[in-house]
Amino acid sequence: MTALILLLSYLLGSIPFGLLVGKIGYGIDIREHGSGNLGGTNTFRVLGAKAGTIVIVGDMLKGTLAASLPMFFSVPVHPLLAGAVAVVGHMYPVFAKFRGGKAVATSGGVMLFYSPLFFLSLIAVFLVVLAVSRYVSLSSMAAALYAVVYTVFFTDDIPLTVAVLLLASFIFYRHRANIKRILNKTEPKVKWSGKAS
Repeated sequence: MTALILLLSYLLGSIPFGLLVGKIGYGIDIREHGSGNLGGTNTFRVLGAKAGTIVIVGDMLKGTLAASLPMFFSVPVHPLLAGAVAVVGHMYPVFAKFRGGKAVATSGGVMLFYSPLFFLSLIAVFLVVLAVSRYVSLSSMAAALYAVVYTVFFTDDIPLTVAVLLLASFIFYRHRANIKRILNKTEPKVKWSGKAS
């Protein structure tokens, strides 16, 4: 049963909301536009706020649902393990030729299930950095870094600390091209109209 839960978590994470919204709602493959990424940020830039919001919420909720599977099925699998597997599915989705997103929204969804207050603090850090920098990628990495510092130094929840370290490493790895663009000052900034500059 443990293997089944982890498989279901991976398959949930593999649901490519960016691809589905693009093809069903707009008749395009989001991977052929913008940055080519399946995540919410690229969807915002290419298709607008409505489509981007749908994708972000969908990507987040699949992490939340995956983390909740052990509770629903009364299986002794830690919710953070199931959630982390869903994040892997999001990054390398079997339903989208293993070309997925950057782990941010789905990781957030896992934290939403496991610790709602911690999730809210992550959102707060993300929004503050976004307001100052206007870089979505930098805001995502700042939230990940905050999560690491908070769990390592201010909690004694070992599974949470391990999960955060793993998920943060995913986020930084998936944003390595963004880091180069930020340093080169070529990373697109967000306009409050919802489109990048």
